[in-house]
Amino acid sequence: MSVEQVMPDEAARLVESEGYVYVDVRSVPEFDQGHPAPAVNVPLMHADEQTGQMTPNPDFVRVIKANYPEDAKLVLGCRTGQRSDHAAQLLQSMGYETVVNMRCGFSGEMTPFGQVVNPGWEEVGLPVSYESGEGVSYASLEAKSEGA
Repeated sequence: MSVEQVMPDEAARLVESEGYVYVDVRSVPEFDQGHPAPAVNVPLMHADEQTGQMTPNPDFVRVIKANYPEDAKLVLGCRTGQRSDHAAQLLQSMGYETVVNMRCGFSGEMTPFGQVVNPGWEEVGLPVSYESGEGVSYASLEAKSEGA
C-alpha cells in the first residue's frame, strides 16, 4: 500500500478541518529554525553535532507510538518531502492506517540545482512558527515515551 501524497494547502486543510496532527520529522535544529504552525517534532534522523551527518533516530517509532495511537490521523512533513515519505511508509508498516505525506515539505521540491519546482509550506504562505514548547518539542514528546 503506498502512502497518500498531499500538497501543502491540502495538508493545512487536513490539520485544520479533519483533525490530523502535523508531525515534522526534521531534526530538532531544523524544526527550531521554523516549522508549520501546527507541527509537533519527532525527528526521523538526528544531526550529529560534530560531523553534521544525519543519523537515524532509534527512538522514532517508540516516541510516535507513545504519543499517537495507531488510529491517529497524521500528516508527515520534512524539508522537501522525502524523509517524511520514508517515515510515513515506516509508520504504515507498523499499523498506522491514516498517514499522509506532505509532498514538497517545508521548503519545496527542488531540482538537483536547488531550483524550487513545487513550493513548500513556507513558500505558499501558510503559517510558520518558531515556538517549540511543551507538547510540540521533541524533548517533551520523548519524555512522554519514557518507559513506553
